[in-house]
Amino acid sequence: MTALIYQARRFRDLAERIPYSAVALLARVAIATIFWRAARTKLANFDLTIALFQDEYLKTLPFLPAAPMAYLATALELAMPALILAGLLTRLATLPLIGMAFFIQIFVYPTSWPDHLIWITLLGLLLARGPGVISLDALLVRRFGRNDAGMHVHA
Repeated sequence: MTALIYQARRFRDLAERIPYSAVALLARVAIATIFWRAARTKLANFDLTIALFQDEYLKTLPFLPAAPMAYLATALELAMPALILAGLLTRLATLPLIGMAFFIQIFVYPTSWPDHLIWITLLGLLLARGPGVISLDALLVRRFGRNDAGMHVHA
């Protein structure tokens, strides 16, 4: 075995020791930050937010009312990241944000796919693998047992 192959395998083995929970925690913090920043921008001037929904975000979908959609989007951008960050109902909380990311990608900013791909990747990781053991979901599983497969969390 050459030295280069040995070093590559050694590096791979070290990388595989990184606990999923550490990666999941970073993903939870990252995605929460992304959506909270968006909510904070909306809350800074809600009249402007409603106008933005009417004139830009929902321009191609005029049958959707701007004000209720602005309130809904802001509520989701506050509540779902809070659940994800806490690791509470994490998998369920990813679903509305994945829906928002797809909606924004398809109807609002179709050229921003690199950003939306990152969002969906982080959310997809949490949906598929759960929040990890550093979470309230894991605490609930430890406290109440593993009877519910939907509550299964990974180390």
